[in-house]
Amino acid sequence: MNEDTTNTQQTTATSPNNALGVPIAIIITGVLISVALFFGLNGANSNNTTTTPSNNQAPQGNNAQAPQQEQPTNVLVSVDDDPAIGDTNAPVVMVDFSDYECPFCKRYFTQSFAQIKSDYIDTGRLRYVYRDLPLSFHDPLATQEAIAANCAREQGDDETYFKYHDEIFNKTNSNGNGMPKSELYTIAKDLGLDANKFKQCLDSEKYKDEVQNDLADAQKYGATGTPTFFIGKNTDSGEFEGEMVVGAQPYAVIKAVIDKYLE
Repeated sequence: MNEDTTNTQQTTATSPNNALGVPIAIIITGVLISVALFFGLNGANSNNTTTTPSNNQAPQGNNAQAPQQEQPTNVLVSVDDDPAIGDTNAPVVMVDFSDYECPFCKRYFTQSFAQIKSDYIDTGRLRYVYRDLPLSFHDPLATQEAIAANCAREQGDDETYFKYHDEIFNKTNSNGNGMPKSELYTIAKDLGLDANKFKQCLDSEKYKDEVQNDLADAQKYGATGTPTFFIGKNTDSGEFEGEMVVGAQPYAVIKAVIDKYLE
Protein backbone atom coordinates (compact mmCIF):
# COMPACT_ATOMS: atom_id res chain seq x y z
CA MET A 1 0.00 0.00 0.00
CA ASN A 2 2.77 2.40 0.82
CA GLU A 3 4.47 1.66 -2.42
CA ASP A 4 1.29 2.29 -4.47
CA THR A 5 0.90 5.66 -2.80
CA THR A 6 4.48 6.62 -3.54
CA ASN A 7 4.18 5.60 -7.20
CA THR A 8 0.99 7.60 -7.60
CA GLN A 9 2.65 10.72 -6.19
CA GLN A 10 5.58 10.34 -8.54
CA THR A 11 3.29 9.96 -11.58
CA THR A 12 1.31 13.02 -10.57
CA ALA A 13 4.41 15.15 -10.20
CA THR A 14 5.56 14.40 -13.75
CA SER A 15 2.17 14.76 -15.47
CA PRO A 16 1.94 17.85 -17.78
CA ASN A 17 -1.70 18.41 -16.87
CA ASN A 18 -0.86 18.52 -13.20
CA ALA A 19 1.90 21.02 -13.84
CA LEU A 20 -0.90 23.45 -14.70
CA GLY A 21 -3.20 22.17 -11.95
CA VAL A 22 -0.86 23.04 -9.08
CA PRO A 23 -0.72 26.84 -9.67
CA ILE A 24 -4.49 26.92 -10.37
CA ALA A 25 -5.11 25.14 -7.06
CA ILE A 26 -2.87 27.65 -5.29
CA ILE A 27 -4.84 30.56 -6.80
CA ILE A 28 -8.19 29.03 -5.79
CA THR A 29 -6.92 28.40 -2.26
CA GLY A 30 -5.79 32.03 -2.01
CA VAL A 31 -9.20 33.30 -3.10
CA LEU A 32 -10.97 31.09 -0.54
CA ILE A 33 -8.68 32.30 2.26
CA SER A 34 -9.32 35.95 1.27
CA VAL A 35 -13.09 35.41 1.34
CA ALA A 36 -12.88 33.73 4.75
CA LEU A 37 -10.80 36.58 6.17
CA PHE A 38 -13.21 39.19 4.79
CA PHE A 39 -16.26 37.63 6.42
CA GLY A 40 -14.34 36.90 9.61
CA LEU A 41 -13.35 40.54 10.04
CA ASN A 42 -16.84 41.81 9.28
CA GLY A 43 -18.30 39.38 11.78
CA ALA A 44 -15.88 40.61 14.46
CA ASN A 45 -16.95 44.21 13.92
CA SER A 46 -20.62 43.41 14.77
CA ASN A 47 -20.02 42.02 18.24
CA ASN A 48 -20.64 45.21 20.23
CA THR A 49 -24.14 46.07 19.04
CA THR A 50 -27.58 44.50 19.18
CA THR A 51 -29.33 45.29 15.91
CA THR A 52 -32.91 45.23 14.68
CA PRO A 53 -33.70 42.28 12.39
CA SER A 54 -34.52 43.40 8.85
CA ASN A 55 -38.17 43.06 7.80
CA ASN A 56 -39.57 39.77 9.15
CA GLN A 57 -36.22 38.07 9.67
CA ALA A 58 -36.03 36.73 13.22
CA PRO A 59 -32.80 36.95 15.21
CA GLN A 60 -30.94 33.67 15.57
CA GLY A 61 -29.86 33.07 19.17
CA ASN A 62 -29.74 35.40 22.14
CA ASN A 63 -27.12 37.79 20.76
CA ALA A 64 -27.99 37.55 17.08
CA GLN A 65 -26.61 40.31 14.89
CA ALA A 66 -28.19 41.82 11.79
CA PRO A 67 -25.91 43.22 9.09
CA GLN A 68 -24.91 46.82 9.80
CA GLN A 69 -25.61 49.33 7.07
CA GLU A 70 -23.38 52.32 6.65
CA GLN A 71 -24.92 55.27 8.47
CA PRO A 72 -24.49 59.04 8.05
CA THR A 73 -21.79 60.48 10.28
CA ASN A 74 -23.66 63.56 11.51
CA VAL A 75 -27.40 63.88 12.08
CA LEU A 76 -29.63 66.65 13.43
CA VAL A 77 -30.72 65.14 16.75
CA SER A 78 -33.28 66.33 19.30
CA VAL A 79 -32.79 65.92 23.03
CA ASP A 80 -36.61 65.98 23.27
CA ASP A 81 -37.87 66.26 26.86
CA ASP A 82 -36.02 63.14 27.92
CA PRO A 83 -34.11 62.61 31.19
CA ALA A 84 -30.69 64.19 31.34
CA ILE A 85 -27.86 64.68 33.79
CA GLY A 86 -25.04 67.22 33.73
CA ASP A 87 -24.92 70.96 33.34
CA THR A 88 -27.57 72.27 30.95
CA ASN A 89 -24.91 74.71 29.66
CA ALA A 90 -22.21 72.08 29.18
CA PRO A 91 -20.30 72.63 25.91
CA VAL A 92 -20.95 69.07 24.65
CA VAL A 93 -24.12 66.97 24.60
CA MET A 94 -24.42 63.22 24.23
CA VAL A 95 -27.67 61.37 23.48
CA ASP A 96 -27.70 57.67 24.34
CA PHE A 97 -30.31 55.58 22.48
CA SER A 98 -30.45 52.39 24.50
CA ASP A 99 -32.37 49.23 25.33
CA TYR A 100 -32.44 48.10 28.97
CA GLU A 101 -32.40 44.45 27.85
CA CYS A 102 -29.54 44.82 25.36
CA PRO A 103 -26.46 42.93 26.63
CA PHE A 104 -24.14 45.38 24.87
CA CYS A 105 -25.89 48.33 26.54
CA LYS A 106 -25.26 46.64 29.87
CA ARG A 107 -21.61 46.14 28.88
CA TYR A 108 -21.28 49.84 28.05
CA PHE A 109 -22.94 50.75 31.36
CA THR A 110 -20.64 48.42 33.29
CA GLN A 111 -17.38 49.27 31.54
CA SER A 112 -17.62 52.88 30.34
CA PHE A 113 -20.51 54.90 31.78
CA ALA A 114 -19.12 55.48 35.28
CA GLN A 115 -15.88 56.95 33.93
CA ILE A 116 -17.71 59.16 31.43
CA LYS A 117 -19.87 60.43 34.30
CA SER A 118 -16.88 61.08 36.54
CA ASP A 119 -14.68 62.75 33.93
CA TYR A 120 -17.22 64.70 31.87
CA ILE A 121 -20.74 64.82 33.33
CA ASP A 122 -19.80 65.59 36.94
CA THR A 123 -17.22 68.17 35.82
CA GLY A 124 -19.79 70.19 33.85
CA ARG A 125 -18.37 69.43 30.41
CA LEU A 126 -21.03 67.03 29.13
CA ARG A 127 -24.83 67.02 29.10
CA TYR A 128 -25.97 63.38 28.97
CA VAL A 129 -29.44 62.50 27.65
CA TYR A 130 -30.99 59.02 27.76
CA ARG A 131 -33.53 58.05 25.10
CA ASP A 132 -35.28 54.72 24.63
CA LEU A 133 -34.74 52.28 21.78
CA PRO A 134 -36.30 48.98 22.96
CA LEU A 135 -35.77 46.32 20.29
CA SER A 136 -38.74 44.14 19.40
CA PHE A 137 -37.00 40.85 20.22
CA HIS A 138 -36.31 42.10 23.77
CA ASP A 139 -39.98 42.93 24.39
CA PRO A 140 -42.20 43.03 26.31
CA LEU A 141 -39.67 43.46 29.12
CA ALA A 142 -37.51 46.10 27.39
CA THR A 143 -40.48 48.42 26.89
CA GLN A 144 -41.79 47.68 30.40
CA GLU A 145 -38.42 48.69 31.87
CA ALA A 146 -38.37 51.88 29.80
CA ILE A 147 -41.87 52.76 31.03
CA ALA A 148 -40.90 51.92 34.62
CA ALA A 149 -37.94 54.30 34.54
CA ASN A 150 -40.23 57.08 33.33
CA CYS A 151 -42.68 56.27 36.12
CA ALA A 152 -39.83 56.68 38.60
CA ARG A 153 -38.97 60.04 37.04
CA GLU A 154 -42.60 61.13 37.49
CA GLN A 155 -42.25 60.81 41.26
CA GLY A 156 -38.97 62.67 41.42
CA ASP A 157 -36.75 64.21 38.78
CA ASP A 158 -34.08 63.27 36.28
CA GLU A 159 -31.76 62.23 39.09
CA THR A 160 -34.46 59.81 40.28
CA TYR A 161 -34.73 58.48 36.73
CA PHE A 162 -31.02 57.75 36.55
CA LYS A 163 -31.03 56.03 39.92
CA TYR A 164 -33.71 53.71 38.56
CA HIS A 165 -31.79 53.41 35.26
CA ASP A 166 -28.68 52.30 37.14
CA GLU A 167 -30.58 49.70 39.14
CA ILE A 168 -32.08 48.11 36.03
CA PHE A 169 -28.68 47.70 34.40
CA ASN A 170 -27.15 46.44 37.63
CA LYS A 171 -29.84 43.78 38.12
CA THR A 172 -30.85 42.59 34.65
CA ASN A 173 -29.27 39.59 32.94
CA SER A 174 -30.38 41.05 29.57
CA ASN A 175 -31.63 39.46 26.34
CA GLY A 176 -35.33 40.08 26.95
CA ASN A 177 -35.69 37.89 30.03
CA GLY A 178 -33.18 39.56 32.31
CA MET A 179 -35.50 39.90 35.31
CA PRO A 180 -39.13 39.23 36.24
CA LYS A 181 -41.49 42.18 35.90
CA SER A 182 -42.07 42.01 39.67
CA GLU A 183 -38.48 43.21 40.15
CA LEU A 184 -39.46 46.57 38.65
CA TYR A 185 -41.83 47.14 41.59
CA THR A 186 -39.11 46.07 44.02
CA ILE A 187 -36.62 48.58 42.59
CA ALA A 188 -39.18 51.37 43.02
CA LYS A 189 -39.81 50.36 46.63
CA ASP A 190 -36.08 50.17 47.39
CA LEU A 191 -35.64 53.70 46.02
CA GLY A 192 -38.34 54.98 48.37
CA LEU A 193 -40.97 55.67 45.71
CA ASP A 194 -44.70 55.49 46.37
CA ALA A 195 -45.35 51.83 45.54
CA ASN A 196 -49.05 52.21 44.69
CA LYS A 197 -48.55 55.19 42.39
CA PHE A 198 -45.66 53.46 40.70
CA LYS A 199 -47.64 50.25 40.13
CA GLN A 200 -50.58 52.15 38.69
CA CYS A 201 -48.25 54.07 36.36
CA LEU A 202 -46.44 50.97 35.13
CA ASP A 203 -49.51 48.71 34.81
CA SER A 204 -51.38 51.35 32.80
CA GLU A 205 -48.36 51.75 30.47
CA LYS A 206 -48.67 55.49 30.99
CA TYR A 207 -45.42 56.33 29.20
CA LYS A 208 -45.63 53.83 26.36
CA ASP A 209 -46.26 56.59 23.80
CA GLU A 210 -43.21 58.46 25.07
CA VAL A 211 -41.09 55.35 24.60
CA GLN A 212 -42.49 54.77 21.11
CA ASN A 213 -41.75 58.40 20.15
CA ASP A 214 -38.12 57.87 21.13
CA LEU A 215 -37.99 54.70 19.05
CA ALA A 216 -39.43 56.55 16.03
CA ASP A 217 -36.83 59.32 16.39
CA ALA A 218 -34.04 56.76 16.64
CA GLN A 219 -35.14 55.18 13.37
CA LYS A 220 -35.37 58.61 11.75
CA TYR A 221 -31.79 59.36 12.78
CA GLY A 222 -30.55 56.05 11.38
CA ALA A 223 -30.05 54.24 14.69
CA THR A 224 -30.86 50.58 14.02
CA GLY A 225 -28.94 48.98 16.88
CA THR A 226 -28.18 49.53 20.53
CA PRO A 227 -26.44 51.26 22.00
CA THR A 228 -26.19 54.17 19.55
CA PHE A 229 -24.79 57.52 20.68
CA PHE A 230 -24.94 60.97 19.14
CA ILE A 231 -22.30 63.45 20.34
CA GLY A 232 -21.88 67.10 19.37
CA LYS A 233 -21.81 70.74 20.40
CA ASN A 234 -24.56 71.67 22.85
CA THR A 235 -27.06 74.29 21.70
CA ASP A 236 -29.93 76.24 23.20
CA SER A 237 -32.41 75.03 20.59
CA GLY A 238 -32.86 71.48 21.82
CA GLU A 239 -31.33 70.14 18.61
CA PHE A 240 -27.70 69.61 17.70
CA GLU A 241 -25.51 68.12 14.99
CA GLY A 242 -24.71 64.72 16.44
CA GLU A 243 -21.86 62.46 15.40
CA MET A 244 -23.04 58.86 15.45
CA VAL A 245 -21.06 56.36 17.52
CA VAL A 246 -22.41 52.80 17.40
CA GLY A 247 -21.85 49.97 19.82
CA ALA A 248 -20.54 49.26 23.31
CA GLN A 249 -17.39 51.22 22.66
CA PRO A 250 -14.61 51.35 25.26
CA TYR A 251 -14.17 54.54 27.23
CA ALA A 252 -11.19 55.65 25.13
CA VAL A 253 -13.24 55.69 21.92
CA ILE A 254 -16.05 57.81 23.37
CA LYS A 255 -13.54 60.05 25.17
CA ALA A 256 -11.84 60.82 21.83
CA VAL A 257 -15.13 61.96 20.28
CA ILE A 258 -16.13 64.09 23.28
CA ASP A 259 -12.70 65.71 23.41
CA LYS A 260 -12.95 66.64 19.74
CA TYR A 261 -16.02 68.76 20.49
CA LEU A 262 -14.43 70.31 23.57
CA GLU A 263 -11.63 71.84 21.48
